[in-house]
Amino acid sequence: MSRKDHASETPATALLRREKVTFTEHLYDYVDRGGTAESSRQLGVPEHEVVKTLVMQDEAARPLIVLMHGDRHVSLKALAREIGCKKVEPCAPEVAQRHSGFLVGGTSPFGTRKAMPVYVEASVLELPKILINGGRRGYLVGIEPAVLTQLLQARPVNCAMA
Repeated sequence: MSRKDHASETPATALLRREKVTFTEHLYDYVDRGGTAESSRQLGVPEHEVVKTLVMQDEAARPLIVLMHGDRHVSLKALAREIGCKKVEPCAPEVAQRHSGFLVGGTSPFGTRKAMPVYVEASVLELPKILINGGRRGYLVGIEPAVLTQLLQARPVNCAMA
């Protein structure tokens, strides 16, 4: 298989296979700071359907994961209010990496080093299919959004802003 057809196994894909989740693989050329705009452009999919995995922390520095549309931002105030915290903020890259076990830019919500609560923007669950990081830079997996709630027990929240 060529590089564009298949990626090497990651903790994320190992978990998906173990749980018998059907997924498609989508490789692209990783661009530092390119984010979901770059991956969606290279893969020819709407950025709204590419879901980013954000490692954040509450006021007590407890880590959590937020899954958000690629073309939206997280309202930290709305998120904190929804999950009953005083404050939520992004983790520093090295802290996020320590919690997740993934390099920033390659963070998947599946197969993280540390178990963390997962929150998903509610409208993500309404999409027919999403692309989400497969556990390394330049690699997304296509799944049905229901996998997020079924496998990760992701809790829907409303915290998106343009």
